[in-house]
Amino acid sequence: MTSAPNNPSLEEVLDSFAVEPQHDRATLERYLREFPEHAAELIDLSRELSRQIAEEEGELSLMAKALIDTAWQVHSVAPQGAVADPLADLSPDELRSLAQTLDVPRQVVTAFRERRVLLGSVPRRFLERFAAAVQSSFEDFVSVLTLRSAPRVQRSFKADTKPVQAEAVTFERLLRDAGVPEAKRQELMSGRL
Repeated sequence: MTSAPNNPSLEEVLDSFAVEPQHDRATLERYLREFPEHAAELIDLSRELSRQIAEEEGELSLMAKALIDTAWQVHSVAPQGAVADPLADLSPDELRSLAQTLDVPRQVVTAFRERRVLLGSVPRRFLERFAAAVQSSFEDFVSVLTLRSAPRVQRSFKADTKPVQAEAVTFERLLRDAGVPEAKRQELMSGRL
């Protein structure tokens, strides 16, 4: 379906603007005068073309530079009062020792490290023991565990899809999946230890 020459369609107007040798203010104003009914679309296309040209030429706008500088400042300085993750840098031997101290399979400790446990389902007594075992206060330990973490580099691999954070599970389900016997599970869930 082709429009009459004196009344071109939106697509024809945008195509014509896109092939203009220059996409400066004068060209945009000329198109806006000729096709006021397509003003919003022409402005959007003009901005997109300007952005593409700037990216191709390696130029950044002052706004883009300011956003980049702000992001670097946020990431380069750790916020005051931030608590270090006591599980982040544990070696495999330390993880094994921690699991033995807590009397749980190592995959339970790994699940906490990867933030795959719903904290509301974990008995306070177990969390207190866990915090003491990693030499952290209970409040700091819980605040660290409430933050979601990015997938760890050591566990990354080539894949066709982007890695995603595993679904969080209840503490009881985690124990069941880890093969903890029923009696031990009840003991851990009740907080008696």
